[in-house]
Amino acid sequence: MCTHELRHWLRSPQLRTFPFDQVVRHFHEVGKHFVAAELLDLLARARQLLPSLPGPWPQLRTLASFLDTALDKPDGRYDYGTYLGLSLLQVPHVDDPVEQAPFARTRCDRLSAQLLADALAFELVAAEEGATLLPAMRPAPDLVTKRHKHGLRVLRPILVRMNLERALTGTAPEELARQAADAVHADMSMTEQRAIQLSVLPVYTAHDEYLFLRVLQTFETTFALLAVQLRAVIAAFAERRVDEAVHFLSVSATALSESAPLFSMLATMQVESFRTFRQFTEGASAIQSTSYKILESLCRRPDEDRLDSPAYHSVPPVRQRVLDGQATLDDAYREAVDSGDLDPRDHDRLAEAMSSFAHGLLRWRNTHYRLAVRMLGEASGTGYTQGTPYLNAVRDIPVFRTVTDTENTARTS
Repeated sequence: MCTHELRHWLRSPQLRTFPFDQVVRHFHEVGKHFVAAELLDLLARARQLLPSLPGPWPQLRTLASFLDTALDKPDGRYDYGTYLGLSLLQVPHVDDPVEQAPFARTRCDRLSAQLLADALAFELVAAEEGATLLPAMRPAPDLVTKRHKHGLRVLRPILVRMNLERALTGTAPEELARQAADAVHADMSMTEQRAIQLSVLPVYTAHDEYLFLRVLQTFETTFALLAVQLRAVIAAFAERRVDEAVHFLSVSATALSESAPLFSMLATMQVESFRTFRQFTEGASAIQSTSYKILESLCRRPDEDRLDSPAYHSVPPVRQRVLDGQATLDDAYREAVDSGDLDPRDHDRLAEAMSSFAHGLLRWRNTHYRLAVRMLGEASGTGYTQGTPYLNAVRDIPVFRTVTDTENTARTS
């Protein structure tokens, strides 16, 4: 246990000397759910010292976020966001200035690449002789190969935009995965490396939970990007900037499409492994995803029965945004059409772009449902949700009301 290092740090606390490596290693050795009370007490004492610690704000924020993530269970704050360590990952926020929307994809590209490269690197290290990190229920080599292939499908277009694709010179999946992981790691700052290291604290020691965490974090990054982009679309509608609206809708649809292989990557999880570690994730559920609910509610105002269901009561700040009259893409499109300012060609372009995005989101929901059925069957979800029956009930909710429903095409894709 790393209690010795922590006790030593508490005697002379400084931001730059906190024993991150030792603490993270111990969490990995036993799983967050099984960390000893003695260590948790020492971490809580460290958190109490934060207000008095001098030093750069970014370092203080990193330590504060890490301690809050590590102590979520004893604090009684454990949920989807703390399970994924989202406070450690600097994703764009929906309320960022709309003018920053063009840069959001670059920011999310970097983070997605780092998360996926780390997932691939973990598989490579775990395959080495003597590997000890998360040793329970190691996957067979053929499953690992599939993970490399699906992960690279998501990574390749990102690496192209980052101008790192030239690093991929191999042919075998393992070789390409290693090259991609090395290229992304070499491109990261020390701050980025630290954030990636601290943002994965599995609840158990099952190998597959590492992949599970990284894929969900990547999905959350995508949702955050989409929320920023849709706000930019709404702003463009208001000023009748049709080309800009179509552009951001197209970028959003592309982001959804490019993320699709993440489901295939996630499907390589062993069912037994998943059902083992999820015993210790009670209280954390994707129904608590703030980014997804913001995305959904930016498309159109949720129907009253959904707004008053666990779906939105699980994310009170998002529900309040809706009740406060958050602008939606549906309303912005309707206002633009009713104004008579759009010529027929612009009207068709916008409708087509919205339908394409809706198609992608409906397809995402249906794929999510099918994967959940495979992993869970009819078992209840974590976070006290109904699991797959809930996903089945909500997967066909229309994305928009103002454009043609693409439910049938999404379901058959």
